[in-house]
Amino acid sequence: MCKRGIMCLRGDFMTRIGMMTFLHNDNYGSILQAWALQRTLEDMGFDATHIDYAPSKQEKICNLLLSGNSPKLILEGMRKKSATGKMHGGFDEFRKENIRTTAPCRDHATLAKAAADFDVLLCGSDQIWSPVWLNPAYFLDFTDKPKVSYAPSLGVKDMPKRAKQRKIARLVKLFSAVSMREAEGAELIRRMTGIEPAVMPDPVMLVPKDKWQSVMDMNIPQEKYILCYFIGDNPSYWETVAAVAKREGCAVRVIPRTEGARNAGYPLEEDVPPQRWLGLIGGAVHVVTDSFHGATFSAILNKKCTIVRRYREDDPESKNSRIDQLLRNLGVSNLIHADWDVVNANLAAKAESAKVWLKDAITQAAP
Repeated sequence: MCKRGIMCLRGDFMTRIGMMTFLHNDNYGSILQAWALQRTLEDMGFDATHIDYAPSKQEKICNLLLSGNSPKLILEGMRKKSATGKMHGGFDEFRKENIRTTAPCRDHATLAKAAADFDVLLCGSDQIWSPVWLNPAYFLDFTDKPKVSYAPSLGVKDMPKRAKQRKIARLVKLFSAVSMREAEGAELIRRMTGIEPAVMPDPVMLVPKDKWQSVMDMNIPQEKYILCYFIGDNPSYWETVAAVAKREGCAVRVIPRTEGARNAGYPLEEDVPPQRWLGLIGGAVHVVTDSFHGATFSAILNKKCTIVRRYREDDPESKNSRIDQLLRNLGVSNLIHADWDVVNANLAAKAESAKVWLKDAITQAAP
């Protein structure tokens, strides 16, 4: 039997978990949630390893076409990704030093080979189940081993096209236990499959504040500052930044990800590694962001945060449901006037219940 602080054994061996998530997006939220879930599982006594999946360009395009995406949508998505750009600050080093992985996997054949070394396969979190960029590998279609999902996100609030619904339903029905990150996503899965998924918090919320503080690089500006981190490139963001800066009476520092951020006229924090990204949030007087994980870490670190919405509510690609679920989990309506005692109590309660669910799901699935 698996208890907190005791190795989770399968016969004479620890239960071996192979994990699938985004490891190579060079995105702060993606890499930190991957570390957080691995750290949580290890602290619970499981032998957890990320499957190092970085599909080739050919594999990506093939998956996108076979999943019912139009060539126009694929080209538009590539254009958006190119415009946004990648972050380059220390991600390879963070992965090498902190993430335990298999040998690299580039296609289904190498994924299937890697899966043979595990007792249970677990996918999550992040937007790995997005119907917009549907990739069956993140539904673990390469193995017949027991499968558990921990808080993957669809990232949308409306049902996808029927062809994608059928594909998602067929894949999800093969799981031993299913949880989703957002209530909206859980409802969509229920409508597609008849399964009632649990709703679980993002893995970064399973790691307490003091552990995140131990990861931080506090080589940050000594002056009081507002931190801006935007994934979108909406000019109206900077009106909000100016208003917050005036109200707080602070300087502004920007972690640039878009051309708009680079040209906004504020001092830039370039090539920021994940540890320093955390430190910059932790040292800020106020954070302004359209990023789900930017807002989540602001809450974990008890920092005032103005959340700007990246999507219109009628946008079919809107991912605003992630922010709505975050605020529900925290028991607050915003992060500007939040009661941090309430936030911290809700974070602790959500983390504890999530670990109970994870333990039960994995131990029941394990052969």
